[in-house]
Amino acid sequence: MPVEMERERFEVLVDRALDEIPDEIAALVHNVVVLVEDEPPEGEPDDLLGLYDGVALTERSVMDGGLLPDRIFIFRNPLLDYCDDEEHLVEEVRITVVHEIAHHFGIDDDRLHDLGYA
Repeated sequence: MPVEMERERFEVLVDRALDEIPDEIAALVHNVVVLVEDEPPEGEPDDLLGLYDGVALTERSVMDGGLLPDRIFIFRNPLLDYCDDEEHLVEEVRITVVHEIAHHFGIDDDRLHDLGYA
């Protein structure tokens, strides 16, 4: 049975997951905004939990200065549907946030899977 949670409370879970990122890693994240959306965009799988939209640090050049912020989307309804209880939701939000931030650093899905963040 999916978890039910108000948007504001869900956003607190995302904020907490961001706060748990070690300071030495968080200090390297620049020009990134994290957004909570209820659903993935049209054309994406309905069960998509998160999405990184930007240029990974490993792919940037000096010509990339002045770009709009990279965006990390955390999709509320697919996460609520995926989880069995609030404890599971807290963990999946954390994993999803870390997963998407890792994409900012150029870490691909295969490596994230090996690390347990897929």
